Amino acid sequence: MPQYVEVPRQRLAADVLRALLEEYASRDGTDYGAREMSLEEKVAALEAQLQRSELRLLYEMESEQWDLVPQEQAAQLLDN
Repeated sequence: MPQYVEVPRQRLAADVLRALLEEYASRDGTDYGAREMSLEEKVAALEAQLQRSELRLLYEMESEQWDLVPQEQAAQLLDN
């Protein structure tokens, strides 16, 4: 079973967090609604969701991969 840890955004250097958010925002299949948004707008929206704790940054230790996960889903993954 995968083991996840939460990475508090405050623990990351600003440039590292920015790079993670840019990578996430540019992933294939990422949908931001009816209108197109610039990369800058997508990153700002993700940052705001992290600040409001709507999203959490999780790291999966075995695969050494990270993801932004909605709060409720993150709580379930971290409980396992």
